[in-house]
Amino acid sequence: MEVHGAAIFIIIAWIVFNSIILIRALTGAIPDAQLVMGIIAGMQAPIIMMSQNRQSEKDRLRADLDYQVNLKNELSLTEVLRRLT
Repeated sequence: MEVHGAAIFIIIAWIVFNSIILIRALTGAIPDAQLVMGIIAGMQAPIIMMSQNRQSEKDRLRADLDYQVNLKNELSLTEVLRRLT
C-alpha cells in the first residue's frame, strides 16, 4: 500500500482523534460514548470498503498479467520442445 504526504497526516490525525475519543469515553467524559463510537465506525466503513475494492482491482490486474506472462512462457517452451524433437 502506497501512502503519500497528506494521506499520512490524515491517518495520523484520525488515529489521534480516535484515541482521544476512546480515552474520554473510558474515563466517562463523554456520556454517549457508544453513539460517538458508532458514528466513527459508520464513517470508517465506506473508506475501508473503497480501499479494499481498489486493492482487489489491482490484484485482478496483477493476476491477469501473471497469466499472460505464464501463457507466453508456456508457448515458448512448447516451441523449443517441438524444435528439439
